Amino acid sequence: MSDLLIDPAELAELLAADDPDERPVLLDIRWSLGTPPEEHHAEFLTGHLPGAAFIPMKGGLAGEQAPDGRGGRHPMPKLLDAQEAFRAAGVTDLRPVVVYDGATSVGAARAWWLLNYYGKDEVRVLDGGYAAWLAAGLPTDTGEPEIERGDIVLTPGGRRLLDADGIEHYLDRHQVVDSRPAERFRGESETVDPVAGHIPGAISIPALKNVDDTGRFLPADDLELRFTARGIQPDKRTAIYCGSGIQACHMALAMEIAEVGVFDPAIYIGSWSDWITDPERPIATGA
Repeated sequence: MSDLLIDPAELAELLAADDPDERPVLLDIRWSLGTPPEEHHAEFLTGHLPGAAFIPMKGGLAGEQAPDGRGGRHPMPKLLDAQEAFRAAGVTDLRPVVVYDGATSVGAARAWWLLNYYGKDEVRVLDGGYAAWLAAGLPTDTGEPEIERGDIVLTPGGRRLLDADGIEHYLDRHQVVDSRPAERFRGESETVDPVAGHIPGAISIPALKNVDDTGRFLPADDLELRFTARGIQPDKRTAIYCGSGIQACHMALAMEIAEVGVFDPAIYIGSWSDWITDPERPIATGA
């Protein structure tokens, strides 16, 4: 489909390649806000793509939250922790990687962005996730697969990573997107973080509206139209935040599919959950 997405039929063809180096490593990143990781792992054991390895959000894809909350609810993992998680899942320096989750690609996008940040470029997201694979009638496995350990060497710096100071710079000179649901942006329904509202000057573009009812991304032209209608200027650099740096990666993927906002949008990984730890930082509510 593209350098970013892959559909089930193409993935099935690649997995059947004669050359094992052409077969992608499969990473299952099932995640949803508030669901314990053991429940996601149980879902994985019930059914997953053949040969896929399960990676929980905490540990490999996110570090532990600091006692004072600084850094956000899903901060960057330590480099060695991330490297160990990806090696244990079979990721190598040579073989391509395909990441997927249940359907919407929110969890998968975090893995896609993180691998890119650490220098792994050949990473695609299974469009529509496990649900799309099932709908295509393709085979699945159950239980814990045997995974051949990988040798990936992670090198940080492959993508733009921001802290709170960096997001203020983008507010002054570029454009900033808040990818949480619109009601959380407006401060009307904050059920996750202790403070409601948004960063003043940010543009509200909910990430989950970038996919259709089946979890597949909207066509690139539709995404571009959606973003520009919301106020995105295609020729300006863009920074993205959400609640804790996960939906922001999903928005970054969608913006790259649409080719708007200049390539490589920056991610404020601490996002709103980090921003509100400093009472001196400004907060806005409403539209």
